[in-house]
Amino acid sequence: MRNRRPLLLGLASILLLPGVTPPATASLAPSAEVTPAAAAPAHGQAGRIAIWSGSLRGRNGTSPDTTVRNIARASVDATSLRIRIGNPYGDRALHLRAGSIGLQARIGEADLVPGSLRKLTFAGKRSITLDPGESAYSDPVALRVRAQQNVAISLYAPGAPINDQVFPPPTPNPPGSFLSLAGDHTGEPGDKAYPETNVGQNTSPGYHPGQFWWSDIVDARSAARGTIVALGDSNTSGHQAIGGGDRWTDLLARELNERAPGRQLAVANAGISGNTVSRQPNPYDPTGQCCGPPAVDRLHRDVFSVAGAKYVILFEGTNDLGGGASAPQAPASRVIAALREVADRSHARGLKVIGATLMPMCNDAGSFRETNRLAVNEFIRTSRIFDGLIDFDAAVRDPANPREIRPAFMADCYHPNAAGHAAMAAAIDTGLFR
Repeated sequence: MRNRRPLLLGLASILLLPGVTPPATASLAPSAEVTPAAAAPAHGQAGRIAIWSGSLRGRNGTSPDTTVRNIARASVDATSLRIRIGNPYGDRALHLRAGSIGLQARIGEADLVPGSLRKLTFAGKRSITLDPGESAYSDPVALRVRAQQNVAISLYAPGAPINDQVFPPPTPNPPGSFLSLAGDHTGEPGDKAYPETNVGQNTSPGYHPGQFWWSDIVDARSAARGTIVALGDSNTSGHQAIGGGDRWTDLLARELNERAPGRQLAVANAGISGNTVSRQPNPYDPTGQCCGPPAVDRLHRDVFSVAGAKYVILFEGTNDLGGGASAPQAPASRVIAALREVADRSHARGLKVIGATLMPMCNDAGSFRETNRLAVNEFIRTSRIFDGLIDFDAAVRDPANPREIRPAFMADCYHPNAAGHAAMAAAIDTGLFR
Protein backbone atom coordinates (compact mmCIF):
# COMPACT_ATOMS: atom_id res chain seq x y z
CA MET A 1 0.00 0.00 0.00
CA ARG A 2 1.31 3.48 -0.85
CA ASN A 3 1.88 5.95 1.92
CA ARG A 4 -1.26 8.07 1.96
CA ARG A 5 0.26 10.89 3.95
CA PRO A 6 -0.01 13.98 1.69
CA LEU A 7 3.31 15.45 0.60
CA LEU A 8 2.02 18.94 -0.09
CA LEU A 9 4.59 21.27 1.34
CA GLY A 10 7.92 19.54 0.80
CA LEU A 11 10.69 22.08 0.83
CA ALA A 12 8.15 24.88 0.71
CA SER A 13 8.06 24.92 4.50
CA ILE A 14 11.80 25.13 5.08
CA LEU A 15 11.82 28.85 5.88
CA LEU A 16 8.70 28.76 8.05
CA LEU A 17 8.83 30.73 11.28
CA PRO A 18 6.46 29.41 13.95
CA GLY A 19 4.08 31.62 15.87
CA VAL A 20 3.85 34.45 13.34
CA THR A 21 0.55 35.91 12.18
CA PRO A 22 -0.10 38.26 9.26
CA PRO A 23 -0.26 41.98 10.06
CA ALA A 24 -3.19 44.24 9.40
CA THR A 25 -3.14 46.23 6.18
CA ALA A 26 -1.39 49.56 6.65
CA SER A 27 -2.63 52.95 5.50
CA LEU A 28 -1.52 54.22 2.12
CA ALA A 29 1.51 56.37 1.54
CA PRO A 30 0.32 59.28 -0.63
CA SER A 31 3.56 60.10 -2.46
CA ALA A 32 4.07 57.09 -4.77
CA GLU A 33 2.07 54.48 -6.64
CA VAL A 34 1.67 52.41 -3.50
CA THR A 35 -1.42 50.34 -2.77
CA PRO A 36 -2.59 47.91 -0.13
CA ALA A 37 -1.48 44.45 -1.18
CA ALA A 38 -5.10 43.27 -1.32
CA ALA A 39 -6.35 46.07 -3.57
CA ALA A 40 -6.19 46.62 -7.31
CA PRO A 41 -3.90 49.43 -8.48
CA ALA A 42 -6.12 52.27 -9.66
CA HIS A 43 -3.90 53.68 -12.39
CA GLY A 44 -0.98 52.94 -14.67
CA GLN A 45 -2.41 49.73 -16.15
CA ALA A 46 -4.10 50.93 -19.36
CA GLY A 47 -2.72 48.98 -22.32
CA ARG A 48 -0.63 46.72 -20.11
CA ILE A 49 -0.85 43.00 -19.38
CA ALA A 50 0.83 40.77 -16.82
CA ILE A 51 3.37 38.52 -18.54
CA TRP A 52 4.41 36.64 -15.37
CA SER A 53 3.26 36.27 -11.80
CA GLY A 54 4.28 34.35 -8.71
CA SER A 55 1.99 34.73 -5.72
CA LEU A 56 3.69 35.43 -2.40
CA ARG A 57 2.90 32.92 0.34
CA GLY A 58 3.94 34.51 3.66
CA ARG A 59 6.61 36.19 5.79
CA ASN A 60 9.56 33.92 6.48
CA GLY A 61 12.62 35.45 8.08
CA THR A 62 14.66 38.61 7.58
CA SER A 63 16.83 39.43 4.60
CA PRO A 64 20.56 39.33 5.28
CA ASP A 65 22.91 41.81 3.60
CA THR A 66 22.41 40.25 0.18
CA THR A 67 20.99 41.03 -3.23
CA VAL A 68 18.33 38.65 -4.51
CA ARG A 69 18.22 38.11 -8.28
CA ASN A 70 14.78 36.66 -8.99
CA ILE A 71 14.34 34.79 -12.28
CA ALA A 72 10.96 34.91 -14.01
CA ARG A 73 9.94 33.64 -17.46
CA ALA A 74 8.00 35.93 -19.80
CA SER A 75 4.99 34.17 -21.32
CA VAL A 76 4.68 36.48 -24.38
CA ASP A 77 6.75 38.99 -26.35
CA ALA A 78 6.63 42.34 -24.55
CA THR A 79 8.30 45.68 -23.94
CA SER A 80 8.11 48.54 -21.41
CA LEU A 81 8.50 46.23 -18.43
CA ARG A 82 7.70 47.03 -14.82
CA ILE A 83 7.47 44.94 -11.66
CA ARG A 84 5.31 44.88 -8.58
CA ILE A 85 6.95 44.39 -5.20
CA GLY A 86 5.05 43.84 -2.00
CA ASN A 87 5.16 43.59 1.76
CA PRO A 88 1.76 41.92 2.23
CA TYR A 89 2.75 39.89 5.28
CA GLY A 90 5.33 42.23 6.82
CA ASP A 91 5.51 42.91 10.55
CA ARG A 92 7.55 46.06 9.81
CA ALA A 93 8.47 48.24 6.85
CA LEU A 94 10.33 46.93 3.81
CA HIS A 95 12.95 49.44 2.68
CA LEU A 96 14.12 48.67 -0.85
CA ARG A 97 17.42 50.45 -1.32
CA ALA A 98 17.99 49.55 -4.98
CA GLY A 99 16.60 47.42 -7.78
CA SER A 100 17.29 46.52 -11.38
CA ILE A 101 15.90 44.37 -14.18
CA GLY A 102 17.58 42.62 -17.09
CA LEU A 103 17.51 39.47 -19.20
CA GLN A 104 19.12 36.24 -17.98
CA ALA A 105 21.88 35.21 -20.36
CA ARG A 106 21.71 31.43 -19.77
CA ILE A 107 19.57 29.02 -17.78
CA GLY A 108 21.14 28.23 -14.42
CA GLU A 109 23.48 31.23 -14.48
CA ALA A 110 23.17 34.65 -12.89
CA ASP A 111 24.81 36.82 -15.55
CA LEU A 112 22.69 39.02 -17.81
CA VAL A 113 22.50 39.55 -21.55
CA PRO A 114 25.03 42.34 -22.26
CA GLY A 115 23.36 45.73 -22.39
CA SER A 116 20.07 44.54 -20.90
CA LEU A 117 20.43 45.80 -17.31
CA ARG A 118 18.10 48.67 -16.38
CA LYS A 119 17.89 50.43 -13.02
CA LEU A 120 14.46 50.38 -11.42
CA THR A 121 12.81 53.50 -10.03
CA PHE A 122 9.59 54.06 -8.13
CA ALA A 123 7.90 57.40 -8.84
CA GLY A 124 11.34 58.48 -10.10
CA LYS A 125 13.24 57.41 -6.99
CA ARG A 126 15.74 54.57 -6.66
CA SER A 127 14.48 53.49 -3.26
CA ILE A 128 11.07 52.96 -1.73
CA THR A 129 9.64 52.05 1.66
CA LEU A 130 6.59 49.80 1.91
CA ASP A 131 4.74 49.59 5.19
CA PRO A 132 3.10 46.30 6.17
CA GLY A 133 0.35 45.48 3.69
CA GLU A 134 1.59 47.78 0.92
CA SER A 135 2.74 47.05 -2.61
CA ALA A 136 4.12 49.24 -5.40
CA TYR A 137 4.84 49.16 -9.12
CA SER A 138 8.13 50.32 -10.51
CA ASP A 139 8.28 52.84 -13.31
CA PRO A 140 8.31 51.14 -16.75
CA VAL A 141 11.72 50.58 -18.34
CA ALA A 142 12.63 50.42 -22.03
CA LEU A 143 13.42 46.72 -22.31
CA ARG A 144 12.14 44.14 -24.77
CA VAL A 145 11.69 40.49 -23.85
CA ARG A 146 10.74 37.54 -26.05
CA ALA A 147 8.21 34.87 -25.16
CA GLN A 148 9.82 32.17 -23.00
CA GLN A 149 12.83 34.40 -22.26
CA ASN A 150 13.89 34.80 -18.65
CA VAL A 151 13.81 38.13 -16.85
CA ALA A 152 16.18 38.79 -13.93
CA ILE A 153 14.91 41.10 -11.16
CA SER A 154 17.60 42.16 -8.68
CA LEU A 155 16.50 43.67 -5.35
CA TYR A 156 18.50 44.91 -2.37
CA ALA A 157 16.62 45.28 0.92
CA PRO A 158 18.82 44.14 3.82
CA GLY A 159 16.97 43.75 7.10
CA ALA A 160 13.58 43.62 5.42
CA PRO A 161 10.92 41.02 6.24
CA ILE A 162 11.10 38.31 3.58
CA ASN A 163 7.79 38.04 1.75
CA ASP A 164 8.43 34.97 -0.36
CA GLN A 165 7.34 32.10 -2.51
CA VAL A 166 9.08 28.76 -2.17
CA PHE A 167 8.44 25.45 -3.94
CA PRO A 168 10.60 22.87 -5.72
CA PRO A 169 10.19 23.63 -9.45
CA PRO A 170 11.45 21.78 -12.52
CA THR A 171 15.11 22.66 -11.85
CA PRO A 172 16.79 24.68 -13.27
CA ASN A 173 13.74 26.20 -14.94
CA PRO A 174 12.36 29.36 -13.39
CA PRO A 175 11.10 30.65 -11.15
CA GLY A 176 14.08 30.69 -8.85
CA SER A 177 16.66 33.12 -7.55
CA PHE A 178 20.33 33.77 -6.93
CA LEU A 179 21.43 35.24 -3.61
CA SER A 180 24.60 37.27 -3.81
CA LEU A 181 27.62 37.76 -1.61
CA ALA A 182 27.24 40.63 0.86
CA GLY A 183 26.21 44.03 -0.46
CA ASP A 184 24.27 45.79 -3.19
CA HIS A 185 24.95 44.05 -6.50
CA THR A 186 21.86 45.23 -8.37
CA GLY A 187 24.01 47.20 -10.83
CA GLU A 188 26.25 44.27 -11.79
CA PRO A 189 25.36 42.43 -15.01
CA GLY A 190 27.93 39.71 -14.40
CA ASP A 191 27.79 36.74 -12.05
CA LYS A 192 30.98 37.32 -10.03
CA ALA A 193 29.00 38.30 -6.91
CA TYR A 194 26.32 35.65 -7.46
CA PRO A 195 27.37 32.08 -6.66
CA GLU A 196 25.56 29.64 -8.94
CA THR A 197 25.74 26.41 -6.93
CA ASN A 198 22.30 25.01 -6.09
CA VAL A 199 22.07 25.43 -2.30
CA GLY A 200 18.38 24.64 -1.89
CA GLN A 201 15.92 26.91 -0.15
CA ASN A 202 17.47 29.14 2.52
CA THR A 203 19.25 32.50 2.78
CA SER A 204 22.77 31.38 1.80
CA PRO A 205 24.55 32.74 -1.28
CA GLY A 206 23.89 30.58 -4.32
CA TYR A 207 21.07 29.39 -6.57
CA HIS A 208 17.67 28.73 -4.96
CA PRO A 209 15.24 26.78 -7.17
CA GLY A 210 11.63 27.80 -6.72
CA GLN A 211 12.45 30.60 -4.27
CA PHE A 212 11.89 34.31 -4.87
CA TRP A 213 11.40 37.38 -2.69
CA TRP A 214 9.09 40.43 -2.82
CA SER A 215 8.38 40.61 -6.57
CA ASP A 216 5.12 38.97 -7.61
CA ILE A 217 4.17 40.48 -11.00
CA VAL A 218 5.90 41.55 -14.19
CA ASP A 219 3.64 43.46 -16.54
CA ALA A 220 4.34 45.12 -19.86
CA ARG A 221 3.02 46.34 -23.17
CA SER A 222 2.39 43.54 -25.63
CA ALA A 223 0.52 42.67 -28.80
CA ALA A 224 -1.06 39.81 -26.84
CA ARG A 225 -4.66 40.58 -26.00
CA GLY A 226 -4.73 39.74 -22.31
CA THR A 227 -3.76 37.38 -19.51
CA ILE A 228 -4.98 34.04 -18.16
CA VAL A 229 -4.55 33.76 -14.38
CA ALA A 230 -4.13 30.22 -13.06
CA LEU A 231 -5.42 30.30 -9.47
CA GLY A 232 -4.37 27.18 -7.62
CA ASP A 233 -2.28 25.32 -5.08
CA SER A 234 0.88 23.21 -5.36
CA ASN A 235 -0.36 21.50 -8.52
CA THR A 236 -0.37 24.91 -10.18
CA SER A 237 2.80 26.35 -8.61
CA GLY A 238 4.66 23.25 -9.83
CA HIS A 239 5.56 21.30 -6.69
CA GLN A 240 6.97 17.88 -7.65
CA ALA A 241 6.93 18.53 -11.41
CA ILE A 242 10.12 16.47 -11.55
CA GLY A 243 11.62 14.29 -14.25
CA GLY A 244 12.40 16.89 -16.90
CA GLY A 245 9.88 19.33 -18.32
CA ASP A 246 7.81 22.37 -17.48
CA ARG A 247 4.72 23.04 -15.41
CA TRP A 248 1.33 22.80 -17.09
CA THR A 249 0.98 26.60 -17.01
CA ASP A 250 4.29 27.05 -18.86
CA LEU A 251 3.25 24.46 -21.45
CA LEU A 252 -0.08 26.24 -21.92
CA ALA A 253 1.80 29.50 -22.50
CA ARG A 254 3.95 27.84 -25.16
CA GLU A 255 0.85 26.56 -26.95
CA LEU A 256 -0.77 29.97 -26.93
CA ASN A 257 2.45 31.47 -28.34
CA GLU A 258 1.67 29.60 -31.57
CA ARG A 259 -1.23 31.96 -32.25
CA ALA A 260 -0.92 35.17 -34.24
CA PRO A 261 0.32 37.96 -31.93
CA GLY A 262 -3.05 39.70 -31.64
CA ARG A 263 -4.71 36.44 -30.54
CA GLN A 264 -2.09 35.38 -28.02
CA LEU A 265 -2.68 35.39 -24.28
CA ALA A 266 -0.13 35.64 -21.50
CA VAL A 267 -0.27 33.19 -18.58
CA ALA A 268 0.17 34.29 -14.96
CA ASN A 269 0.73 31.55 -12.36
CA ALA A 270 -1.04 32.32 -9.06
CA GLY A 271 -0.42 28.94 -7.45
CA ILE A 272 0.67 28.63 -3.81
CA SER A 273 1.69 25.30 -2.33
CA GLY A 274 -0.65 24.21 0.47
CA ASN A 275 -3.29 26.83 -0.40
CA THR A 276 -6.98 26.30 0.27
CA VAL A 277 -9.92 27.73 -1.63
CA SER A 278 -12.24 28.08 1.38
CA ARG A 279 -11.94 30.18 4.52
CA GLN A 280 -10.58 27.89 7.20
CA PRO A 281 -7.37 27.39 9.18
CA ASN A 282 -4.67 26.18 6.87
CA PRO A 283 -4.35 22.38 7.28
CA TYR A 284 -0.55 22.46 7.40
CA ASP A 285 0.38 25.69 9.16
CA PRO A 286 -1.53 27.48 11.92
CA THR A 287 0.76 30.54 11.63
CA GLY A 288 -0.51 31.35 8.14
CA GLN A 289 2.98 31.91 6.70
CA CYS A 290 3.49 28.82 4.54
CA CYS A 291 0.55 28.78 2.20
CA GLY A 292 -1.02 32.18 1.57
CA PRO A 293 -4.55 33.32 2.39
CA PRO A 294 -7.43 31.17 1.09
CA ALA A 295 -8.17 31.78 -2.58
CA VAL A 296 -11.39 33.65 -1.75
CA ASP A 297 -9.32 36.12 0.29
CA ARG A 298 -6.51 36.67 -2.20
CA LEU A 299 -8.63 37.31 -5.28
CA HIS A 300 -7.96 41.07 -5.31
CA ARG A 301 -4.21 40.75 -4.96
CA ASP A 302 -3.61 37.73 -7.19
CA VAL A 303 -6.36 38.01 -9.81
CA PHE A 304 -8.31 41.28 -9.95
CA SER A 305 -5.21 43.50 -9.73
CA VAL A 306 -3.43 41.58 -12.52
CA ALA A 307 -3.17 43.87 -15.54
CA GLY A 308 -5.05 42.57 -18.57
CA ALA A 309 -6.66 39.61 -16.79
CA LYS A 310 -9.42 38.11 -18.94
CA TYR A 311 -9.66 34.48 -17.79
CA VAL A 312 -9.26 32.63 -14.49
CA ILE A 313 -8.47 28.91 -14.37
CA LEU A 314 -9.79 27.84 -10.95
CA PHE A 315 -7.98 24.71 -9.77
CA GLU A 316 -8.32 24.59 -5.97
CA GLY A 317 -9.85 22.43 -3.27
CA THR A 318 -7.47 19.51 -2.79
CA ASN A 319 -5.99 20.86 0.43
CA ASP A 320 -9.41 21.67 1.88
CA LEU A 321 -10.56 18.11 1.24
CA GLY A 322 -7.28 16.55 2.35
CA GLY A 323 -7.10 18.18 5.75
CA GLY A 324 -4.07 18.08 8.01
CA ALA A 325 -2.81 18.57 11.53
CA SER A 326 -4.26 22.09 11.78
CA ALA A 327 -7.65 21.56 10.15
CA PRO A 328 -9.92 18.56 9.53
CA GLN A 329 -10.97 17.34 6.11
CA ALA A 330 -13.49 19.79 4.66
CA PRO A 331 -16.85 18.63 3.30
CA ALA A 332 -17.69 19.11 -0.35
CA SER A 333 -20.28 21.76 0.55
CA ARG A 334 -17.59 24.10 1.92
CA VAL A 335 -15.38 23.70 -1.13
CA ILE A 336 -18.29 24.17 -3.52
CA ALA A 337 -19.42 27.33 -1.73
CA ALA A 338 -15.91 28.78 -2.09
CA LEU A 339 -15.66 27.81 -5.76
CA ARG A 340 -19.01 29.47 -6.36
CA GLU A 341 -17.85 32.63 -4.57
CA VAL A 342 -14.69 32.84 -6.69
CA ALA A 343 -16.71 32.35 -9.87
CA ASP A 344 -19.39 34.88 -8.93
CA ARG A 345 -16.95 37.59 -7.90
CA SER A 346 -14.80 37.01 -10.99
CA HIS A 347 -17.83 37.18 -13.27
CA ALA A 348 -18.81 40.45 -11.60
CA ARG A 349 -15.43 41.79 -12.74
CA GLY A 350 -16.06 40.67 -16.31
CA LEU A 351 -13.66 37.70 -16.16
CA LYS A 352 -14.41 34.29 -17.64
CA VAL A 353 -13.84 31.40 -15.22
CA ILE A 354 -12.68 27.95 -16.29
CA GLY A 355 -13.23 25.22 -13.70
CA ALA A 356 -10.68 22.42 -13.32
CA THR A 357 -11.46 19.08 -11.69
CA LEU A 358 -9.47 17.82 -8.71
CA MET A 359 -7.03 15.00 -9.34
CA PRO A 360 -6.87 11.68 -7.46
CA MET A 361 -5.45 11.72 -3.92
CA CYS A 362 -4.90 8.00 -3.12
CA ASN A 363 -8.12 8.00 -1.14
CA ASP A 364 -9.75 4.76 -0.03
CA ALA A 365 -12.92 3.86 -1.92
CA GLY A 366 -15.98 5.14 -0.08
CA SER A 367 -13.92 7.26 2.35
CA PHE A 368 -15.09 10.70 3.44
CA ARG A 369 -12.32 12.34 1.48
CA GLU A 370 -12.96 10.41 -1.75
CA THR A 371 -16.73 10.81 -1.55
CA ASN A 372 -16.30 14.56 -1.20
CA ARG A 373 -13.71 14.78 -3.99
CA LEU A 374 -16.12 13.06 -6.36
CA ALA A 375 -18.92 15.39 -5.27
CA VAL A 376 -16.78 18.48 -5.92
CA ASN A 377 -15.80 17.16 -9.35
CA GLU A 378 -19.43 16.45 -10.20
CA PHE A 379 -20.25 20.04 -9.31
CA ILE A 380 -17.40 21.38 -11.44
CA ARG A 381 -18.48 19.27 -14.41
CA THR A 382 -22.22 19.93 -14.24
CA SER A 383 -23.05 23.12 -12.32
CA ARG A 384 -22.85 25.51 -15.29
CA ILE A 385 -21.39 28.30 -13.16
CA PHE A 386 -18.16 28.02 -15.14
CA ASP A 387 -17.48 29.27 -18.65
CA GLY A 388 -15.56 26.12 -19.50
CA LEU A 389 -14.09 22.92 -18.10
CA ILE A 390 -10.62 21.39 -17.86
CA ASP A 391 -10.85 17.78 -16.69
CA PHE A 392 -7.48 17.27 -15.03
CA ASP A 393 -8.91 14.31 -13.10
CA ALA A 394 -9.64 12.42 -16.32
CA ALA A 395 -6.27 13.43 -17.77
CA VAL A 396 -4.09 11.86 -15.08
CA ARG A 397 -6.09 9.20 -13.21
CA ASP A 398 -5.12 5.56 -13.45
CA PRO A 399 -7.74 3.64 -15.47
CA ALA A 400 -7.06 0.58 -13.30
CA ASN A 401 -7.49 2.56 -10.07
CA PRO A 402 -9.15 5.95 -10.63
CA ARG A 403 -8.50 6.96 -7.02
CA GLU A 404 -4.80 7.31 -7.85
CA ILE A 405 -2.72 9.18 -10.42
CA ARG A 406 -1.46 6.96 -13.23
CA PRO A 407 1.95 5.52 -12.18
CA ALA A 408 3.77 7.07 -15.15
CA PHE A 409 2.41 10.48 -14.13
CA MET A 410 2.79 10.24 -10.33
CA ALA A 411 5.36 12.03 -8.18
CA ASP A 412 3.40 11.32 -5.00
CA CYS A 413 -0.22 10.72 -4.05
CA TYR A 414 -1.25 14.36 -4.56
CA HIS A 415 1.18 15.53 -7.22
CA PRO A 416 1.93 14.68 -10.85
CA ASN A 417 5.48 14.64 -12.17
CA ALA A 418 6.63 16.46 -15.30
CA ALA A 419 5.01 13.82 -17.53
CA GLY A 420 1.79 14.35 -15.61
CA HIS A 421 2.02 18.11 -16.14
CA ALA A 422 2.43 17.45 -19.87
CA ALA A 423 -0.73 15.31 -19.79
CA MET A 424 -2.54 18.10 -17.95
CA ALA A 425 -1.51 20.67 -20.55
CA ALA A 426 -2.59 18.35 -23.35
CA ALA A 427 -6.04 18.10 -21.75
CA ILE A 428 -6.65 21.86 -22.05
CA ASP A 429 -8.81 22.89 -24.99
CA THR A 430 -7.26 26.20 -25.96
CA GLY A 431 -10.50 27.01 -27.79
CA LEU A 432 -11.80 27.97 -24.35
CA PHE A 433 -9.63 31.08 -24.63
CA ARG A 434 -11.01 32.69 -27.76
